[in-house]
Amino acid sequence: MFKELDYQEKAVKELLSKADQLLDRERPATCKFKAPTGSGKTIMMAKFLHRLVIDQENKRALSFIWAAPRKLHNQSKEKLEKYYESNRTLECLNIDDLIDKQIQDNEILFLNWESIIKTDNVFVQENEQDFNLSSIIANTREAGREIVLIIDESHHTASTENTKGLIEIMNPKLTIEVSATPHLDSDHIISVDFEEVRKEGMIKNQVSVNPELPPGKLEAKSGDEFILENALRKRVELRALFVKMGKNINPLLMIQLPDKSNMDFSDKQAEIESVLSKRFKINRENGKLAVYLSEDKHNLENISKNDNEAEVMIFKQAIALGWDCPRAYILVLFREWHSETFSIQTVGRIMRMPEAKHYEIDSLDKAYLYTNIANNKIIIDEDIAKGYYTLYTSDRIKAYEKLRLRSCHSKRQRETTRLRPAFINIFLEQCKKMGTKKSMDLKVTGITDHIPIDGVIHPEKFGTDEKVVEMTKNLSLAKTLKELEDAFKWFMADRIKDGGMYPEERSVGRVCSGIYEFFLSECSMNYQQKQREIMTIVLSPKNQQCFKDVLNASLHNYQDIHQKKDYELVQDSDWEVPEKREYGAQYKEWTPKVKRSVLDPFYRSRSEDRQWKTETDFIKFIDEDKNRDGTFFAVPYKDEKGADKPFYVDFIVKLKNGKMGLFDTKSGITAKIAGPKSDGLQAYIKEENLKHKNLFGGIVVPKSGSFWIYSKPKYQYDEDLTGWEILRF
Repeated sequence: MFKELDYQEKAVKELLSKADQLLDRERPATCKFKAPTGSGKTIMMAKFLHRLVIDQENKRALSFIWAAPRKLHNQSKEKLEKYYESNRTLECLNIDDLIDKQIQDNEILFLNWESIIKTDNVFVQENEQDFNLSSIIANTREAGREIVLIIDESHHTASTENTKGLIEIMNPKLTIEVSATPHLDSDHIISVDFEEVRKEGMIKNQVSVNPELPPGKLEAKSGDEFILENALRKRVELRALFVKMGKNINPLLMIQLPDKSNMDFSDKQAEIESVLSKRFKINRENGKLAVYLSEDKHNLENISKNDNEAEVMIFKQAIALGWDCPRAYILVLFREWHSETFSIQTVGRIMRMPEAKHYEIDSLDKAYLYTNIANNKIIIDEDIAKGYYTLYTSDRIKAYEKLRLRSCHSKRQRETTRLRPAFINIFLEQCKKMGTKKSMDLKVTGITDHIPIDGVIHPEKFGTDEKVVEMTKNLSLAKTLKELEDAFKWFMADRIKDGGMYPEERSVGRVCSGIYEFFLSECSMNYQQKQREIMTIVLSPKNQQCFKDVLNASLHNYQDIHQKKDYELVQDSDWEVPEKREYGAQYKEWTPKVKRSVLDPFYRSRSEDRQWKTETDFIKFIDEDKNRDGTFFAVPYKDEKGADKPFYVDFIVKLKNGKMGLFDTKSGITAKIAGPKSDGLQAYIKEENLKHKNLFGGIVVPKSGSFWIYSKPKYQYDEDLTGWEILRF
């Protein structure tokens, strides 16, 4: 049933060797197991655990916990049960299967991670029956067994505060995180090479993007319909090749729906199902369409079988995790106006081979992506979900002494960020003031999409610095009226959002109405008769900047009149550095280690663009001095319009003599415009010192190898730093 593969055997041996080393240590350890999607991570782990319990020289007493997100723990449990059904080396259990409130020798307890990290989960809390995670772990340990924790798809079960707490409760002797893209810190890594998996025929050679799209009469088709039509044509072609070989394999085409947005202007699912049914006779009723959504599931029974009748499946991003259907060959991704990335996990759903072998037929040994995302906008995100999970935690140092500082934060009032009807008149007046009619070019051509042709995605390059997406050519396709209208609305929504407003549909409608009113009054173009022409003029590259400028100016004027207070400033008394601070995958630990941070370890942005050199240098300056510790918070100030805002000061530095310094690093233009923030900071320091605080500080800039500070009531800045002093402690 389970194919013997050289790379799997090699990985299992490496896991065994490393596990033996780490289990012999006194302190707990973590090991990463990294393997490509489709390589058989679960089977490799099953083999590893089997040998771990039968090959040990010292015969340790081990109990296992297998934690996975969503429903993946059930899928993993089923696979391991199949693997162990002939030898019964390990027993696979759910919570209700436990005997004597403990995990016995060579038993694996399968847990849904997202369920148990909920603070109200009964299994985690103490209860009258004394049947909870803590008691089970305690009973297991009292019986003389060590815990081995396997975190499957670990980047999805990353370390939120609750997760960290659960791991502490489990206190495993060994933690193994299993993922195609692991992120937790560990020096012990076992990796399976993509090339080895491909050579064994387990996964397809590459992903072909929009191969051989035909030119011709395209005007009547939307980009979505054009892409879908060609993807379906490829599916029929692949099916015919399998029939010719005498194989009853029905290739599956997967359509990924975008996640719902509060700015969606249409029902994408309904549109797709309508086109599939009317044009291609693929629908739920005849069994050719399967739907896999959290709130809508249809025709999914036996869908993974190679001869299943479903030809198309509609799904969302959530299915990307752990779903296994080797007959899936084609992925269709439609453009999303608010997002143009897709993840490795999604591409991984079409990478497996139906029979775990190559056919030596080029068309059948490739996967296919069909998309109308422009070729210069296709970005492979290593894993979209990882940015929404906490991966790292900094803890406040034990030597911390309370600061009891007054701080503040802003509370947004959304109702004041929606556009009222008055915006239309402001916009029309601004158009006259800026001469918009004279600035725009009415002689424009149609708006087209540029769809990539004959591209390639190289999965073997995931996680490297090499170029993953290779695109060279594109095909121009005129937008339909519906596509043009969506693009028009998104253009308006982006302007509203960039202007600091809330881009909900009613506000978008107000801006669109203003545009139509302008064309009617200034160009005698009636919206009902000339809608396509108006939208084309606005969206033309020749005119976009003109309309961006007038809309930005109109929004600015609108806010001056109608938004005197779009934020409420809330005062926080006795602010303290938080006991923990959590960071996502866009952060990394600062190296070499920051010695004087209140939060340990100290994390920084992975993006060099987001980590200013001035801040970096100041951190080094602080770290090299022998008198202080540092972190940040916010003080109130008034902006240039007189509105109350929070100023998030970069550094709090506490000296050994009890004084506290509040510093914010600036350079260049940020130093020139720092006046309101500096004045707010100095007013705050003066006011707090009247309450017997011992504060000092100000705006800090680097010059000639020193840091200079301005700590006077009224801010001034020039190149000579007149009135500034060198910062010394």
